[in-house]
Amino acid sequence: MSERLQGIATFVATVEAGSFSAAGERLQLSRSAVGKAIARLETRLGVRLFHRTTRSQRLTEDGQMYYERCRRALVELDEASVALEAGRSEPVGHLRLSMPELLGRRCVAPLLLELGREHAGLSVEVAFTDRRIDLLEERIDLALRIGPLADSGLLAARPLGRQWMGVYATAAYLAAHPHPHNLDELQTQRDQHNYIVYARDGGFKPWLFTDEAGRTTSFEVTSRFACDSLEVVAEAGVAGLGLVRLPTWLAAPALRSGALVRVFDEPYPYGYEINAIWPQARVMPQRLRVVIDRLVQRLPALLASC
Repeated sequence: MSERLQGIATFVATVEAGSFSAAGERLQLSRSAVGKAIARLETRLGVRLFHRTTRSQRLTEDGQMYYERCRRALVELDEASVALEAGRSEPVGHLRLSMPELLGRRCVAPLLLELGREHAGLSVEVAFTDRRIDLLEERIDLALRIGPLADSGLLAARPLGRQWMGVYATAAYLAAHPHPHNLDELQTQRDQHNYIVYARDGGFKPWLFTDEAGRTTSFEVTSRFACDSLEVVAEAGVAGLGLVRLPTWLAAPALRSGALVRVFDEPYPYGYEINAIWPQARVMPQRLRVVIDRLVQRLPALLASC
């Protein structure tokens, strides 16, 4: 019975994904494994479900009828699973998570520890990495991404807020250099300042700002000091090496202690999108839902620290 249900789920996923290879990504199977499962299903049923060519595949008339009935059956099974999940007072099970290193350690880890204390049946395995991993290939249940998301029919997403940015320096640095009071003055004084920047993959990107019309504008920087750790960038700023552009939540402790000051206020702040993403599924397990809900409830306030 379990093999029959697995074949049906593979068939439905293949129809909805549009190809054997896309279905394999969704199901974490090879293209060959998907093809063999469909072939076994066709043999058992005694009908051809797909018209196949080297370039495409489409449902046969029998395949279309079978798909519609199988899809309805799987929806009913999913609804039964949801009912069982809803009847549980506690989320249980294991989750594999991935998130940017510094944001994860500073802002997300405390929220996960809270959940661990509240729910004894919940276990998590977290990878703190700035590498953009393939969730399906590496079997990740939930990831956090900073910046725009690529289109994907295999992943779901939920916004968690924005990582707001500011320009900071030490009071001593600003006393020894011209003090820009807005972006226009910074542009004018460009060559009179040292810049400390976050860099990855052998290069660094311009600083981004929002103009009065709500458009994104860039400020090209020439760096005196660049590295792939925002934490070290912040430390270099505190050491007085130059101007830094940091997330407001990261700069907040140094701002409160006086180790850094905000160089100028931005009437229209710039922020990078932060999203939670996870593999598409008809039913979201309760253990995943409680993590996403906690992030939605608590993370925006942490990101807004200034």
